[in-house]
Amino acid sequence: MMLAVDLHIHSGLSPCSDNDMTPNNVIRMAQLKGLDAIAITDHNSTRNLQSFLKVSEKYDMIVIPGVEITTKEEVHLLALFHNLTQAAKFQEILDVTLPKINNNTKLFGNQYIYDEEDNIVEDYSKLLISAISLTLKETIDEVIKIGGIPIPAHIDRHSFSILSNLGFISPELNLKVVEITSTCDYIRLAKKHPYLCDYKKIISSDAHGLGTIFERNFLIEGFSKEASEILSNLHT
Repeated sequence: MMLAVDLHIHSGLSPCSDNDMTPNNVIRMAQLKGLDAIAITDHNSTRNLQSFLKVSEKYDMIVIPGVEITTKEEVHLLALFHNLTQAAKFQEILDVTLPKINNNTKLFGNQYIYDEEDNIVEDYSKLLISAISLTLKETIDEVIKIGGIPIPAHIDRHSFSILSNLGFISPELNLKVVEITSTCDYIRLAKKHPYLCDYKKIISSDAHGLGTIFERNFLIEGFSKEASEILSNLHT
């Protein structure tokens, strides 16, 4: 069975996202677009995951807990988790390593935390798009230690990517999966970085608005519609 997935979607907690990226809106839009599974990956925070998981129970939609981390080198790294317990453990690390800088909503936008009815319960006050104090290697090690899957985000982009900021992917990072954008010229990228053939690739939307959530753009093989199986297939 082939499953249509979009494993990089932001909610209204990410300051650069639309305010209507609420649990019900995102999940219903993903359903309308024919997706089987999505991952919610807000910038440096997992605080909207619980409401998304609750809403997912009302629909035939898998929601994978995730986060998009900005490491010390300003590299964006996705972390996908099997459950909320793992995500909560990583949130403890984020709480310690993210700088305590107040968000300027006029400059960066709101950072809304929603309940399962899409009500705003908090406009999170600390800026979430800063770089944490951990290096990329340290962050990857922490994600793996918890049981999550680290995935360098949008590696073909010219900013905030592992290739743009560091120039290459070190084998010492213990990575198995990378993310590319839907517009990536992968043949050209692979010629420049031949070692990419050793990694699994996912293609995601990095949606910050409802309209840019994928349709059935990217398919992965799965024997059942279970989050743990999707993650296991990614990492083997």
